[in-house]
Amino acid sequence: MPNIKDIINEREIHNILEETQKPFSGKILEILNKSLKKKGLTLEEVGYLLHTQDPRLIEKMFKVASKIKREIYGERLVFFAPLYVSSFCVNDCEYCGFHRRNPTPRKKLTLEEVRQQVIILENMGHKRLLLEFGEHPIENPIDYVVDVIKTIYNTKSGRGEIRRVNVNIAATTVENYRKLKAAGIGTYQLFQETYHRKTYKKMHNGPKADYKRQLFAHDRAFEGGIDDVGLGVLFGLYDYKFEVLCLVSHAQYLDKKFGVGPHTFSVPRWQPAETVNWIQPPYTVSEDELLKIIAILRMAVPYTGMIISTRERPEIRAKAFEIGISQTSAASRTSPGGYGTKKELAQFSLSDHRTMDEVLKSILKQELLPSFCTACYRLGRTGQKFMSLAKPGNIQNFCRPNAILTFKEYLEDYASEQVKVLGLKIINKFLKQISDDNIRKETQIRLERIENGERDLYF
Repeated sequence: MPNIKDIINEREIHNILEETQKPFSGKILEILNKSLKKKGLTLEEVGYLLHTQDPRLIEKMFKVASKIKREIYGERLVFFAPLYVSSFCVNDCEYCGFHRRNPTPRKKLTLEEVRQQVIILENMGHKRLLLEFGEHPIENPIDYVVDVIKTIYNTKSGRGEIRRVNVNIAATTVENYRKLKAAGIGTYQLFQETYHRKTYKKMHNGPKADYKRQLFAHDRAFEGGIDDVGLGVLFGLYDYKFEVLCLVSHAQYLDKKFGVGPHTFSVPRWQPAETVNWIQPPYTVSEDELLKIIAILRMAVPYTGMIISTRERPEIRAKAFEIGISQTSAASRTSPGGYGTKKELAQFSLSDHRTMDEVLKSILKQELLPSFCTACYRLGRTGQKFMSLAKPGNIQNFCRPNAILTFKEYLEDYASEQVKVLGLKIINKFLKQISDDNIRKETQIRLERIENGERDLYF
């Protein structure tokens, strides 16, 4: 049977944190130079980076992380939207607005309500969703989750469609993961919330209080045939240095055992929620510390996609896009039925309330390339196939042309005039940077086909 220490050895983690407390600049520069090889870092090396306080060295971290991100994923930034489907939950997690002590009425979307929410999201231009459900065996059984996924794939609005559904549901059984795989999901996301066992026990009551069930959920997902998984913690529950080392350790475990590391890391910080009466979280993480975390994770596990949500302010998101983030949400809502006018119970509060149009204008001015691509999922470039492209940095040979094509669709179907003008300039800029002559010429041909009304063209 698997042992918790196979993934997280708390004594070892604490020893590393103790031994790496006083990094000197030569050591840090040595680690940064090593990270440029894009082979990852040891836990000890990550420990030294986490303890670095010198602003000049931290700025060097940002520059190195940015270079690594560009060399692997290029300039593209993938967009998705979360869709909260049900706030019914049997757990009593101290940090979450859906905790069962909250007396606010719960909401579970009917399949027709799911369809209406999807139409709104499609009309915003989204092509990729992340489904969120509270854990409730009666209200949210796996068959309901599967029916929701089928409804989403079958819902079309004009030229809009959702091409890939990723899922965040509670840790479950191998049989249930097989059902998710059969339904055609992309990535299965599940966060440990905190890897610190004493804190985990303090924060959870209900089925989720089973630390081992949570920790080995990704193993069961692999056994169920899902080969793309996402990891994360909720920063603020325990010392972020410990949590980052554990995230890297978990990634190394998955890579060693399955030959497939995590497809994504998520880096949420705790945000206020209804009836969660914290003035601040137990271990506050500042915005500057969050940016440092992102840079370190990008260097430590360079192949992994990194996600930031609308929990963070626009200014911080903009900096994060430069130093490591490769996926982001936009114009999000965190309550079931939230993409409408009626206010429902939200899981947490947001800090970026901009529309999709406003977010796109901002990143285009950063000279980043918006992407709505789902090609890898649909062509079977997942699991080991994806890793064989991402680890050496070859995935951007697909990312750039597919980002250009899917963003062109957005410009034709949904963009304001200002975004269209800015967007065409960005497309022309990065079209010229496609190094393969044949792919560049074919991308140009497909851009013309999109202008003439064709859709869903990808490499």
